[in-house]
This record gives sequence, C-alpha cells and structure tokens, in this order.
Amino acid sequence: MRFLHTADWHLGRTLGGAPFLPEQEWLLCGAFLDMVRDTRPDAVIIAGDIFDRSVPPTDAVRLLDDLLARIIRGQGVPVVLIPGNHDDPARLSFAASLLRPAGLHIADSALGVPFPLADAHGEVWIAPSGYASPPLLAQLLAPVLGDPVLGDPALGDPALPDHDQGFAVLCRMLQAQIPEGARRVMVAHGFVAGGEESGSERALAVGGARPVSATRFAGFDYVALGHLHRAQSMAEGRIAYSGSPLAYSFAEAGQPKSVALVEMDATGGITSQALPLIPRSRLRVLNGPLETLLAERDPATAGDWLRVVLTDPGAVWEPMARLREAFPNLLELAFARHAALDAPPGPATPAAPAVDALELLRAFHLATGRGPLPEAALPIARAAIEAAEAAEA
Repeated sequence: MRFLHTADWHLGRTLGGAPFLPEQEWLLCGAFLDMVRDTRPDAVIIAGDIFDRSVPPTDAVRLLDDLLARIIRGQGVPVVLIPGNHDDPARLSFAASLLRPAGLHIADSALGVPFPLADAHGEVWIAPSGYASPPLLAQLLAPVLGDPVLGDPALGDPALPDHDQGFAVLCRMLQAQIPEGARRVMVAHGFVAGGEESGSERALAVGGARPVSATRFAGFDYVALGHLHRAQSMAEGRIAYSGSPLAYSFAEAGQPKSVALVEMDATGGITSQALPLIPRSRLRVLNGPLETLLAERDPATAGDWLRVVLTDPGAVWEPMARLREAFPNLLELAFARHAALDAPPGPATPAAPAVDALELLRAFHLATGRGPLPEAALPIARAAIEAAEAAEA
C-alpha cells in the first residue's frame, strides 16, 4: 500500500503582515497535486494543523475545499485528515460522517475511529487521532482507565497529567479496535521525544503536554505525525514527521521541504522517500553591510521573503527604504551588535555612532505588519524622539 504523508499546511499563515496563502495555493495546487497524480497513492494523509488558526480566513477554507475536491473527486484518491493544535476540531470535522463515504476521513476526536483500506495483500487499518490537550484527553479516556485491558495501573494519577500517559492509553485503545495481525497505521499530532523542533511551532508545554515516548506506538507499522515542521523520522522510519510544505518562519530558512511517499509491504515493512517541494519564493536571511547587500543583489532571488541583518558599524542612511526598493518582499530588518560581550578588557575605543532612532522606528513599524511608517507620522515621530533624547540628556 502506498501513502502520501504531509502535515502542517497552516493555510492562512502570515509573517510580518505578509500573507502566505498565494504561495500555499501555488505550491499545493501545483507541485503537490502533481505528486498525487504521478504517484497514485492509496491515500493522502494530512496529519494536522490544516489551518493556521482555529477560525481560518474564508479564502483558506476555499483553498482546502478546492484541494480536497481535486484529490478525491478529480483523482479518486481518499484523504485522511486530522485536526492539529492550531485547528478547531469541531469546525474542521463538520459533516465528517457524511463525507466518509465520499472518501474524506476526518478524525472528529482524539479517540478516532479506525477503518480499513485494502490492497493486494489484504487490509491496512488506519487509526486517525486528532489533537487533544492533556485535560481533554483525561476527559475522553476517563471511562477506560479502570478497564483491565485498556487501562494501565502503572500510569499512576488517573487525571492523565501529560500527553505521554494519555497516548499510552490511547494507542492501546485504538489497537483494541483493529483485528489481530492486521497491518496498522496511526495518524497523530504531537511532540514525540527525540524530535527536532524548528523554533516556529506553537509550544505544547501548556497543561502538562510533555513529549510522548516513541515506545507508546509499539504495534503500529507506521505512525504519520504532524506538528514538527522539519521532516524527520525515528524507530527506523516507522515513526515519521513529514514536515511542513513551506518554511513558515525565519527559523526554518534554508530547511528542505518535502512530502513523504510511504510504501508498505505485505508484512507491514516500510520504505519511505522524501519528494521535494520547491517554493516559488524562499525565506532567506541576509547578513552584511547595506552597500554590500545592495551591490550583490541577484535579480533572480530578489523576490524572496527576507530578513536582513545589517552589520554596518555606524548609522546608515534610510536602510529600510533602500532595501525595500531592491528587495520588495523584505519582512524584517535588524541591526547586528558588534561589541562582543565576552571580549577581554582592552584599551578604550571610541563608541560607534548609534543607529538612527527614526530608522529603528520605521523598521519596527514594518515588522509589526502595518507596512511602512506613513510620511504624515514622521514629524510626530521626530518630535517624540527629540523629546526623549532631551529628557535623557
């Protein structure tokens, strides 16, 4: 059986006020749909964080609707989809029971409902488990904690204070619904111990959501995970994160993005291949003096989404305006500190001129997503800066 495993689409994401939806549509409706057509999988698995927030923008909902229709109706490939910690499970799973016969399997709960797919070797059971916080897991699993088969006395506190203990019961509960000896795939969203974060994921540490031990997934032939944006695997490839299709913060700049093509043999053995996703515009970080960056500008990459860190030793003239003229998708501007904090004492040297306060204000205004500082605000800003400098003198 063959799967395409993806996750963390974060439809509707913005960065520095710039919308990613056009880039998401270009990539998912282009290269990703081409992958579905070319690989002919038995199912597409989307392991959570479909949207970037619980109430997504209308255009993001339309894009998901279009993508699912093209995959399921257009190419005849079923889709397994679960909510992640960014999604609202109730909204995402609307009409889930009506959509299952059409080929769209949405997990409307962390408890999931395992279902079979068939290939030439028999059934493969899919166990989709939507994201749930530890308190919600405690509520969902409370009825089975005392069960001699599903419960686990070694867990201690029946309140299930963390994800690890919750998954210990959850995985056992899901496997109890699958026929003995059948091949098994779990779809889940969370942080498995040993995973490498990118720095842009929303933390799951609130409410006792500590990492889940990989041993909790024993008995599943493949575990398709979402949450971590870097593609990675553990347990000899049996437990894997597909990663996000795009870099969604400058912490992910330069990180390769892909979709996992997973093949399962008659015994449940797994082979996986990363199919690269190449964005139309990359996220990049440029470091250097202003004049050097402008002189070395490459027209072929000038439209990338940029964070620029200027290393000029002194004040520079209108860096934001000059950089935006050369790099229209500049999202962040920062100024490097040149004084090494751990430098040994030495002879005193003249202090470098301070960076112009008005330029810092302009950079801050742009970074907050409100666009360039309006010209009408410049006299007010200058007066406020002068007043503050006078008060400090």
